[in-house]
Amino acid sequence: MNDRTSARRPGKIVCVGRNYRAHAAELGNDVPREPLLFLKPPSSIIHDGEKIVLPEASNQVEYEGEIGIVVGRRLKNASEDESRSAVASVIAINDVTARDLQKSDGQWTRAKGFDSFCPVGAPIEPPQDLSTLTVTTRVNGVVRQSGTASDMVFPIPFLLSYISRIMTLEPGDYVATGTPSGVGALVSGDLVEVTVATPAGAASTVSSGV
Repeated sequence: MNDRTSARRPGKIVCVGRNYRAHAAELGNDVPREPLLFLKPPSSIIHDGEKIVLPEASNQVEYEGEIGIVVGRRLKNASEDESRSAVASVIAINDVTARDLQKSDGQWTRAKGFDSFCPVGAPIEPPQDLSTLTVTTRVNGVVRQSGTASDMVFPIPFLLSYISRIMTLEPGDYVATGTPSGVGALVSGDLVEVTVATPAGAASTVSSGV
């Protein structure tokens, strides 16, 4: 890995599971009463144009397009207003998941943590109203997922505030806010694109070959 890519790594990637009702339902899960958190390692990050590597340990690797938040300043026990004002930028994230290992392991570190399992796009300016953000996932040019932040069970400022009461969020940290319904398998040769867009037309897209 080159120095440029290493410098762009966050200290941590905090992820939120089942934050869209339809996605929880498609996997046969209930919506959690509180945000369901997990971590992905910074070593899982790849950037636009780099390839997702399918691990031999899994027979069911799936895409999960998500709205990603880049934290701009330290948050600890922060209010929702403080959390909103700390959003530095927005990025597209693909929370690639070995679904079979997620089910068999019971906890998600291995299923979510393989190298190349976190493609991220370039940062864009966040809109004033974060609920207007949209996320779209395309596989080989076909739309597979489409969601809006307003559909989230737990809104973005609430998530940041909630996380900050558990672990301190540092500048540069990423928060992946959950995936809408429509997740599905990736196979060798696929091209998966995740786009996060604002009403102003700004967009962050990450494209990854498999």
